[in-house]
Amino acid sequence: MMKDLADSAYVTQRAFLWTRVLDTPFWALFNMLFIILYKDLGATPFQLAVVIALKPLSSLFSMYWSHAITERRDRLLSNVMVGGVLRHLPFFFFPWIENTWLVIAAFGFHMSLARGVQPAWMEILKINIPGITRDKVFAWGSSIGYIGDALVASSVALVLDGYFQAWRWIFPLAAFISLFALYFQSKIPIPEGGRTAPPSEEKGALKPLTDPWKKAWGLIKSRPDFMHFQIAFMLAGSGLMILQPTLPIFFVDVLNLSYTEFALAFTVCKGIGFALASPILARLIGRIDIFLFTSLVTFSLAIFPLLLMLANGGIIWLYLGYIAYGVMQAGSNLSWNLSGPIFSRDEDSSLFTSINVATVGIRGMIAPALGSAIFPFIGAFGVMGVSSVICMSAAFHLISCSRREREASSLGA
Repeated sequence: MMKDLADSAYVTQRAFLWTRVLDTPFWALFNMLFIILYKDLGATPFQLAVVIALKPLSSLFSMYWSHAITERRDRLLSNVMVGGVLRHLPFFFFPWIENTWLVIAAFGFHMSLARGVQPAWMEILKINIPGITRDKVFAWGSSIGYIGDALVASSVALVLDGYFQAWRWIFPLAAFISLFALYFQSKIPIPEGGRTAPPSEEKGALKPLTDPWKKAWGLIKSRPDFMHFQIAFMLAGSGLMILQPTLPIFFVDVLNLSYTEFALAFTVCKGIGFALASPILARLIGRIDIFLFTSLVTFSLAIFPLLLMLANGGIIWLYLGYIAYGVMQAGSNLSWNLSGPIFSRDEDSSLFTSINVATVGIRGMIAPALGSAIFPFIGAFGVMGVSSVICMSAAFHLISCSRREREASSLGA
């Protein structure tokens, strides 16, 4: 029995890590897509705003993909594998696509499925890998992705600077490499048993549209601790998103960044911060409560726009800013993805993680548009200041939640 559990953990760990490794070339290029749209395809400010909004808004559609596996172990693996195939398919047509809107549609479709499979992945890790080991495996997988992004993106950026629209043939190649992960995923064992979702009594044409939201709202109402976590994460995420419409214009028109300079900041420096922080944060998340852990992460996010404000005086501040961003990303990646298994305790974690995904879309409907609206009046530096203040308020709310949790625990004891 113990050998079977160890074998399941090993196979699952191997599949998760190889998925991250093989997907690295694709993500390295995908993360540069909004710069590609602006520099090579002449995307308008409105189209850039759509791209920035789509990244979080795609999470609203992700919830329907992930809803299919709620309390359904038999669908976990197929959810991951089919989603992986579908999200890469549009990029095989990039050599022939000239329409900017089709590229934007491929971006949104990919983000929807990339986030849609996340609840299934987290439930698979929760079932097959023990808690402490799971945190370390997830941290290592994330580090591999970010370090790989930094190494690959630097090489890709040199090619993009040297060859006109080279991204058209690099995207299909990277997508093809990503699909090799299907072999490792197909070996993952999913034990029988677990809960089976009870049949819903609600009937009608709107049921498939409303059912995921009703279940999510019911969970939020029944778990005030998770609700406050979502409020704080909503604030922090909004603080980051409000900044996004300003960044392409700031990088190209103010800082005059080349592809290579952008890759050095966005992937290399961010990857350095991520890689240095991940092992430390992976140990820390098991030693302090999720609220206090996330507050520390959010403080590093509040520092990011302040460092960007200094970048016009020297590009070193841009690099330092993205190192701080990498530290934040390492912690946010852990708290955002592992909060489902942490808060769910012995319950199915997929609905908790699905709510995390859906709230990204909700704030994505508001924050980027707000950032675009205030930019003409207060400029890039004003937007950065607003971003920092919002993130700081989220950090203080999380500290307050942590204090309440500790007080409640001491009274219960």
